[in-house]
Amino acid sequence: MSRYDEAKNIYSNFGVDTDKAIDALKNVTVSVHCWQGDDVEGFDSKESLSGGIQTTGNYPGKATTPNELMQDIDKAFSLIPGKKKLNLHASYAIFEDGKKADRDKLEPKHFEKWVEFAKERGMGIDFNPTFFSHPMVKDNLTLSSPDEEVRNFWVNHGKCCIKIAEYFANETGKSCVLNIWIPDGYKDIPADRFSPRYRFKKSLDEILSVPYDKDKVYVTLESKVFGIGLEAYTVGSAEFCLNYANEKGITPLMDNGHYHPTEMVSDKISSMLLFHKKIALHITRPMRWDSDHVILFDDETKEIAREIVRCDALDRVFISTDYFDASINRISAWVTGVRNVQKALLYALLQPNDILNKMQNDSQFTRLMVMQEELKTAPFGDVWEEFLKSENMNSDYLTEIEKYEKEVLLKR
Repeated sequence: MSRYDEAKNIYSNFGVDTDKAIDALKNVTVSVHCWQGDDVEGFDSKESLSGGIQTTGNYPGKATTPNELMQDIDKAFSLIPGKKKLNLHASYAIFEDGKKADRDKLEPKHFEKWVEFAKERGMGIDFNPTFFSHPMVKDNLTLSSPDEEVRNFWVNHGKCCIKIAEYFANETGKSCVLNIWIPDGYKDIPADRFSPRYRFKKSLDEILSVPYDKDKVYVTLESKVFGIGLEAYTVGSAEFCLNYANEKGITPLMDNGHYHPTEMVSDKISSMLLFHKKIALHITRPMRWDSDHVILFDDETKEIAREIVRCDALDRVFISTDYFDASINRISAWVTGVRNVQKALLYALLQPNDILNKMQNDSQFTRLMVMQEELKTAPFGDVWEEFLKSENMNSDYLTEIEKYEKEVLLKR
């Protein structure tokens, strides 16, 4: 009997069908962020990274051209099982004719190479306006700026991005999640909290005046508690973004690094699903603040996945990754983080939720605790190995990455 057969039998004693869990995981799409490959630099500006964002480290081999980034994405995706989408920022526009367009003038043609790349690989594209690292970010303000020239510039950028998102959806045949996040805020206690949020609301209203197919483009709004240089006040707070999403019928997006340290996104998912047809997640690993460390197979990642599965919401939650570590091999960071999201999802799919729910409803709390503890030492790893085997992969991806580093990355 193989190790998987033994694991299958053990899980069956808990009332879990491991084959069914593996099949379910194969149908889950994870949207993978492109910016791990080049430390969030993009191709449209030489501005230093700004807007409450910071990347640390200088590990060799960073992608510096579109071709290098695409090459690295291909290598990473070849080592990541399951279904994937590509998640792009607007700053990754490619200007082949040498004529750059500023962010308020971006067009679908500036992303044709990305569409070609995605279509050749049979995957969709998600998209993000880039409201940071640009000369028109004045005093850490964009869509909430009191300077109408600045505010209008970024409104036009948002409008351009909605059109580009619909272009992605039409070309790839897969829906596009367009996520709006701004870095706006103040380092110290502001004199006026209301007006910046009023201007932000006005700006979002103007962006959303652009007609788009809501069956193809899902506009999401992402909140944040604070950023570097924005410690006292963030315009796009959780309360603002949730209320705006509710009012406009767009999709709320929660990044599990964008809340107070004692807040858990896993605890918010069930509430959000009661009031929204769909929600979106950026899965990351905050360490004391929104530090965007590589995702681990840790408690909160597992609990996020368990809440999605418990709520029977795999088809209602857009799952994306968002982190950037320049202190280690960037390909390994990609593969490790995305695989850990998939591990967490498989772990969640291997829980006998109906049985556990009945114990809770029947007030069998002793039995519930014992069974939950027993499940922690069930042979999950053997089921994960079977999933990898079914995807023609294995657990050792580092050997291939180290070879790629030696043959490609270190020669750049």
